[in-house]
Amino acid sequence: MLDLKIRGQVSIVGVGTAGCGEAPGQSELELLAQATYNALKDAGLKLQDIDGLATANLNAAMWPLNVVEYLGIRPSFVEGTNIGGSAFIAHQKPAMLALLTGQCKAVLVCYGSNQRTSPFGRRERGQARNLLDPNIFDEPYHPFDPPSSYAMMAARHMHQYGTTRRHLAEVAVAARKWAQLNPEAFQRGPLDIETVLKARMISDPFTQYDCCQVTDGGAAFIMTLSDRARDLKKKPIHILSNETAVWHKSVANMRDLTVTPSQESGPKALASAGVAIKDIDVVQIYDAFSINTILALEDLGFCPKGEGGRFVEDGAIAPGGQLPVNTNGGGLSCVHPNMYGAFATIEAVRQLRGEAGERQVVGAETALINGNGGSSASSQSTSILGTESTV
Repeated sequence: MLDLKIRGQVSIVGVGTAGCGEAPGQSELELLAQATYNALKDAGLKLQDIDGLATANLNAAMWPLNVVEYLGIRPSFVEGTNIGGSAFIAHQKPAMLALLTGQCKAVLVCYGSNQRTSPFGRRERGQARNLLDPNIFDEPYHPFDPPSSYAMMAARHMHQYGTTRRHLAEVAVAARKWAQLNPEAFQRGPLDIETVLKARMISDPFTQYDCCQVTDGGAAFIMTLSDRARDLKKKPIHILSNETAVWHKSVANMRDLTVTPSQESGPKALASAGVAIKDIDVVQIYDAFSINTILALEDLGFCPKGEGGRFVEDGAIAPGGQLPVNTNGGGLSCVHPNMYGAFATIEAVRQLRGEAGERQVVGAETALINGNGGSSASSQSTSILGTESTV
C-alpha cells in the first residue's frame, strides 16, 4: 500500500476563468483554452510546463483526448474520471498522488462549456436510454431531471424536518447578495424572498431561483508540489485534504433522500486535514439547487441533520452573516456551465489569497469546498484548502 503523508505537500498555484455567462461563438475547447491561458499567466508558467492533465465533460466520453489535441500537450499523467460536476474537485487527489510520486510536475485541471449559447447546449428529451441504467425505471413518470430528483429530496426534507420554501429561498437570496459583490457573476440584479417564492414553478417545490443557471464558461487551475509553488508568481494555496464518496446514481436508489455522500467525504476530509468545522473560514458548496446548500451544511457538520433550513435563516450565509457560503454567488447566481466544481475551487483560492475584492472574507485562512455530481447528489467530493499559516 502506498503510504504518503500528503497534507499540504501540493498547492494550487494558478487559477483562471473565461467567458462566464454568455460567450457567443466560442466552443467548449476555446473557453477551456482561454481559462487555461489565464491560469498559466496567473501562475507565471507556460503551457510547456504542463505535464499533467485532469479534465472531464458530459458531452464526450474521451474528452481528455480532445483537450490534449487542442492544447498540443503530451502529458505523462492524465485523469479523466467523470462523476458529474464534482469531478474537478475529485480530480485533486489523483493529481496530488501523481505529483508526489514524480509522475509529473505540474497538473492542469480544466473545463469549458458553451451550454448557454450553443444550439446543441440543451439536449432534447427522448434520447435512447441504456436499459442497464437504473433511471430507466423512473422514465414512465416523466421526471424533468435533474430538477425533479433534487425536488424530491427537498420535498422529503420539508416533510421530515419542517424545512420550508422560505428556507430554500434564503439560500437563493444569499447567493444573489454575494453575486452582487462579484463583477464576474452573471446574475447581479436584486432578489428577495418574496420574489423567489412567487416565481415560476420549475419542479415543486423549486421555483426558477431555486435552480442553477445555464451559462457558458471556462475554468482552470494548476497544481504543483508546494516546494516548487513557493518560488512561483502568486502565494500558494495548499491542499490540506481531499476525499470523495459515491453512493448511488439515481434518486430511486438513495437509501435516505435527506442524506448525501457528503456525510462520508466531509468528515474524512476534515480529519485528514487535521481541522475542525469551527476552523473553516469560508465555504464553497456546489449549489446546483437551493437544497444542495442545506443538505451539505448538515452532512458536512456545520449543523445537525434537519437543522439546515433554520441554519440559513435571516441571512446567516449571506454577506455579513455567521458563515460565508458561496462567496462568488455560486451556481445559483454566478456561473453554472453544466459542471461547476472548478469554479468553486477557484473562488476558494481567490478568497485565501485575499483577491476577492468587495466580497473578500477578511482574514480567511481555511476554505472548505464541497462538490456535487449526478442527478441526485450522487457523488460528493470535499477539499480543505489553507494558506501557508495552516501547514
